[in-house]
Amino acid sequence: MPRAARLDPGRVVVATLALTETVSWGILYYGFPVMLGPIEAELGWSRVEVTGALSLGLGVSALAALPVGRWIDRHGARGVMTAGSCLGAALLVAWARVESPAALYAVWLLMGLALAATLYEPAFAALVGWFPPGPRERALLTVTLAGALASTIFMPLEAWLVERLGWRRALEVLAVVLAVLTVPAHALGLRPPPRPAGRDPGPGAGGLALGAAARTAVFWVLATAFLVSNFATNTVTVHLIPYLTTLGYAPALAAAMVGWLGAMQLPARLLFAAAARRVGHATMTAAVFAGKALGLVQLALAPRLPTLVPMVLVLGAANGMETLARATTVADRFGARHYGAISGAIALGANGARAVAPVASAALERALGGYAPLFGLLGGAVLLAGVGVLLTARPGRPRGGPGVP
Repeated sequence: MPRAARLDPGRVVVATLALTETVSWGILYYGFPVMLGPIEAELGWSRVEVTGALSLGLGVSALAALPVGRWIDRHGARGVMTAGSCLGAALLVAWARVESPAALYAVWLLMGLALAATLYEPAFAALVGWFPPGPRERALLTVTLAGALASTIFMPLEAWLVERLGWRRALEVLAVVLAVLTVPAHALGLRPPPRPAGRDPGPGAGGLALGAAARTAVFWVLATAFLVSNFATNTVTVHLIPYLTTLGYAPALAAAMVGWLGAMQLPARLLFAAAARRVGHATMTAAVFAGKALGLVQLALAPRLPTLVPMVLVLGAANGMETLARATTVADRFGARHYGAISGAIALGANGARAVAPVASAALERALGGYAPLFGLLGGAVLLAGVGVLLTARPGRPRGGPGVP
C-alpha cells in the first residue's frame, strides 16, 4: 500500500495543531511579557500603558470568539486559522516599529483577532469536528500537552533573541518563525472534518444550535463557571508573586512557585481523560473547580501554613485540567455540530474575564484590605461554580439530547 494511502488525515490534523498551537501560544501570547521590560526601558512608557495593550487584545479576542466559532462550524478551521497566522506574523512586524502608545494599542487591537483565530478555541473546534468521543479526548490531550510546552520553549528563546538583537529585531525574527511554521501547516494540514450520519451522539443531526443551547440552564451555568474560574486563574498569575513577597518569600522562590504551577499542568492533563471516562465530564469539571477552590483557600491561609507545596500541586493540576474540561464538557453536553459557536459564546465571558482580571483584582484587593481576603473570596466563588456544574450534571445520556437540564 502506498505511504500516502496509509496516512490518517485525522492524525495529520492533530499533528498540525500540536505544532501550531505550541508556536502560536509561544510567540503571540508568551512573547508579550518578554518584551514588556525592554519596551518600557527604551520608550519610557509606564507598565500600565504597555500592559493595557495586552488587555485590549485579550478583550478583542473574547469578542471575536463567537463569530470565529460560527465560521468554523460552517466552513472549517483551515481558512480562519491560516488567515489568523498571516495576520499575527504581519502584526509582529508592525509591533517592531511602534513609536507611540497609540500605535501599540492599534497593533494589539488587531492582534486580538489573530489570537481568536489561532489559539485554543479554534483548534478545539477543529478537533471536535473531526473526532467522536473517546478519540476526541485523546486528540485534545495531545494538542494541549504540546501547547503546555509553549512557554518553556519560547520564553527562553525570546529572552535570548532580545538580549542578542534587541526587542525590535527579535519580533521580526519571531514573525518569520510564526509565518514559516504555522501558515503552511494550517493551509495544508487542516482538512474539512468528515461528518458521517450518527457519528456524534448529540441530539438531532449532531448537536444543539447556539440559540437552543442558550435557552438551557446548563449553558449559563458553564458560561458563569468558566468566567469565574478564568478570573481567578489570571488573578493568581498576576498577583501571586507580589502577595508572597509581602509574606516574606524571596522573589526567586515566589517566581519558582509560579513556574511549578505551570509544570503541574502536564501530568494533570494526562489523568483527566481517564478520570472523566469514569465519572463523566460534568462531574469531573466540578471536581476541577473544587480543587481550584481548595488551592485558592490555601493561598488565603498562607500566613498560617508551614508550606505552600500542596497549593502548588492542587492549583496547578486544576489549571491544567480546566483547559480540557472546558473543551470536552461543552462537546459532551451540546454535541459537535455547533461546537464552535457555543464554545465561542462561552469563551466570550471566560476570555473577557482573563482580560480584566489583572486590573479588577487589584481594585478588589484594595477594597477588601489585602490579598488573603481576595483569594478567600475567589475560592468561595469558584467552589460555588463547581456546585452549579455538579447540580446540572446529568446522571446518564439523556433521551432528549445533551444540554437539557
